[in-house]
Amino acid sequence: MSKHERWSALLELLAAEGRLEVEEAASTLEVSAATIRRDLDELAEQQMLVRTRGGAIAHGVSYELPLRYKSSRHASEKQRIAAAAAELVADGDVVGLNGGTTTTEVARALALRASAAGPGTGGAGPALTVVTNALNIAGELAVRPQIKIVVTGGVARPQTFELVGPLTTGVLHEVVLDVVVLGVDGVDPDLGVMAHQEDEASVSRLFAERAHRVIVVTDSSKMGKRAFARICGLDRIDVVVTDAGISAEAVERLTAAGIKVIAV
Repeated sequence: MSKHERWSALLELLAAEGRLEVEEAASTLEVSAATIRRDLDELAEQQMLVRTRGGAIAHGVSYELPLRYKSSRHASEKQRIAAAAAELVADGDVVGLNGGTTTTEVARALALRASAAGPGTGGAGPALTVVTNALNIAGELAVRPQIKIVVTGGVARPQTFELVGPLTTGVLHEVVLDVVVLGVDGVDPDLGVMAHQEDEASVSRLFAERAHRVIVVTDSSKMGKRAFARICGLDRIDVVVTDAGISAEAVERLTAAGIKVIAV
């Protein structure tokens, strides 16, 4: 197992459990305790965890992994969710996408569909127009001639590759979206959908305000979870696409709020 793979595994364990013990992590990853100690020390130097005697803890209750370490978590679920969400987008739509691993998979699913379909109806225009504040999504879609890509300005956050700030919101105020697909960090039945960072939440909120339909894509592990910054209430959400692990209670609460739930 490479260092990158170990770090990804350690951060996933930390995100799930909130704390790590050296001996337990060494047993789980089948490496020496000395290797785990070195890994935790290096991750602590990068401020990705807090080192403790005998292990490590996450930074507070709302823990954010950099995008490069989150890409392998719930990968198959996210691909199924993305495929289902892409089916809700009509040809020719103007689609908003915020940043995140699940919305990145949605972008890939849309790109594959657009490539198969060719240019827009009668060859008169793009199959889709995508507006995004995510640099990685823009990079993947920019080489697709069937997709018109509009990138907001803003200041890049290295953890998520998202552009945020006044330049970002300035562009979004000037566009109208048919549909927005939002990745979120938490879905609370009382507070709505949330993100770890307030600047990202404000951009996602504006995405929702500029769209005729709002689709939230998230794996079921985010259900019932709260994060630091509120994006919007459930009353603004039209569809939630998630995996089959969602509880019946969560489905009932979302449905009662007028949201269509698609579990794949």
